[in-house]
Amino acid sequence: MKEIKFSYFAIALLFVCTTSSYAGHLEQLSSSCHLTTLEGDPTYNLQELKGKVVYMDFWASWCPPCIKSFPFLNQLDQDLKDKGLHVVGINLDEKVADAQEFLAKNPVDFSIVADPSKQCAKVLELMAMPTSYLIDRSGNVRHIHQGFRSGESEELRALITQLLQE
Repeated sequence: MKEIKFSYFAIALLFVCTTSSYAGHLEQLSSSCHLTTLEGDPTYNLQELKGKVVYMDFWASWCPPCIKSFPFLNQLDQDLKDKGLHVVGINLDEKVADAQEFLAKNPVDFSIVADPSKQCAKVLELMAMPTSYLIDRSGNVRHIHQGFRSGESEELRALITQLLQE
């Protein structure tokens, strides 16, 4: 049984390390990602977030775990914004109206942008919804988290707090 658990851990660690090498640095990612507002207007370049700890969360209106994650993201933003955390939700819906309807039912306090070309998602090899990337102040992807289960929120908060203290 311990061998099986260790195998799962090793596979997960290998996946995170491999994915992190693709995710690379905020500088590399920002050259590939052309984010917009939901209305299609250009928005900030990811490189503008350098110096902050960034919790970048990819979501879509059809994703049930995304609904569950939004209260957690709102709370993170409220509690840690003044300490240097920037929470950004990156929408991947095909239709803007779907995202707007979702947000009308699930209001947020954090930044919402869109990845209309899905280029950010491609570069990061996004495989699940939601997927979050925790980026340190230097712009390095330090943690990747797929899905959302409320029991994991304390672990995520601890990781964020650690990066904010660095």
